[in-house]
Amino acid sequence: MSNKSKVEEMEDEPKKGQTEESTELNDEHIEAEHTEANEEEKSEEEQLREDLAKEKEKFLRLFAEFENYKRRTSKERMDLFKTAGQEVMVALLPILDDFDRALKELSKSDDKEMFKGVELISNKFKETLKNKGLEEVDASAGDAFDAEVHDAITQIPAPDKKMKGKIIDVVEKGFKLGDRIIRHPKVVVGN
Repeated sequence: MSNKSKVEEMEDEPKKGQTEESTELNDEHIEAEHTEANEEEKSEEEQLREDLAKEKEKFLRLFAEFENYKRRTSKERMDLFKTAGQEVMVALLPILDDFDRALKELSKSDDKEMFKGVELISNKFKETLKNKGLEEVDASAGDAFDAEVHDAITQIPAPDKKMKGKIIDVVEKGFKLGDRIIRHPKVVVGN
């Protein structure tokens, strides 16, 4: 029996070794499968996180674009309201000039009642235009000439050196509607 047991033991030993090796291999294989499964799970999770981040970024960009659109259209509407009557205002400016000329001539006459009546109408007309956003552009003799604001119709020799490059006379008043100049003041500049 001892021989048999030794033989059996010898036969069993390789089986045990193989079993231990195969068990180790099986354990390694199972661990590898778990690792791959975890990697797949992680990669799926990472993929979902990346997708979520991309969608969040798209949403934020779209939201910002929409906010910019709202702000831009609101500003355009405000500008439109401010300058909606620009054509009408430009058409009324010659009438305003006529009132100024009429008042200048009526002040020379003896008919003070006529002067007061025209002055009242002129003031009411100017107030109405002012309420609609019309403002006079400041330009008077002695001011520095600014090509962006003033329109030089002619240049004359300056009466003195101080008036060189400055406004000598204002021929026609300038006006702005809101922040936009709708008629530049026409001026004579000293040379």
